[in-house]
Amino acid sequence: MPIKLKPLKKTLESETINPPKIGEIVKAKIIAKERSAVFLDLETKGIGVIYGNEFYKAQNILKPLKIGDIVVAKITNLEDENGYRELSTMAASKEVIWKELKDIKEKNESIEIKIIKTNRGGLISKVKGISAFLPLSQLSPEHYPEIKSDDKDKISAILQKFINQNLNVKILDLDQKKERLILSEKITISAKVIKAPKKKDLEKYQIGDMMDGTITGLTSFGAFVGLAGKQEGLLYPSEISEKKETSPEDTLRLGQKVKVKIIKITDDQIYLSLKL
Repeated sequence: MPIKLKPLKKTLESETINPPKIGEIVKAKIIAKERSAVFLDLETKGIGVIYGNEFYKAQNILKPLKIGDIVVAKITNLEDENGYRELSTMAASKEVIWKELKDIKEKNESIEIKIIKTNRGGLISKVKGISAFLPLSQLSPEHYPEIKSDDKDKISAILQKFINQNLNVKILDLDQKKERLILSEKITISAKVIKAPKKKDLEKYQIGDMMDGTITGLTSFGAFVGLAGKQEGLLYPSEISEKKETSPEDTLRLGQKVKVKIIKITDDQIYLSLKL
């Protein structure tokens, strides 16, 4: 990188008060550009650079930008060999998107999605570029198919009809670290027709309760279990098998009867375990 900018060391008087941190999201102004690098003014946090693999991953975003434009980026390295902070715009974009998704869930907002493909347990879409899963069991009564067996071909044929359809959904569960985003169409409907808050519906359940259930939805990152009282619980892979490499789709089947234990209850979700 031939561009020589103001040295980073010993120029940041406020660094001891507000030091930069790896993982921090910053808004910075472009102060110089090269063919494969962009330099940014981090003000009291020094000078940042996006280059190498991080530049090429985001080149469609970065190349049209001009000096003076603002970029949102994530600090990935506090100091490279030239004394610059290393930044990533792609990592920052994902961080911002997950924050937006958390806000949507906390505000209980509905979003519209387009179904792009299916698997045997449900429908797959993207929300703000993040892959999202809508389990079969979380479809609204209007869309929920009457399936009386676990015939994979029959289930697949029914789900194929949803491809390219738009559905109104809410976020049922999310986990940024595992990049897990689960949606529900059913709770958007229930919100309109059920007067009592959903939290009240869960008061009859207690942590530690042992219950009979039926597998109603399957995905690689969890299984849904229908419980008495028309509620549904979520089984994460870690609560299904001790083997980390085992997928719920490999060990369970739709319609299977299971004995489960309630291990956690939130305002809108019951979490279960097969480890009794």
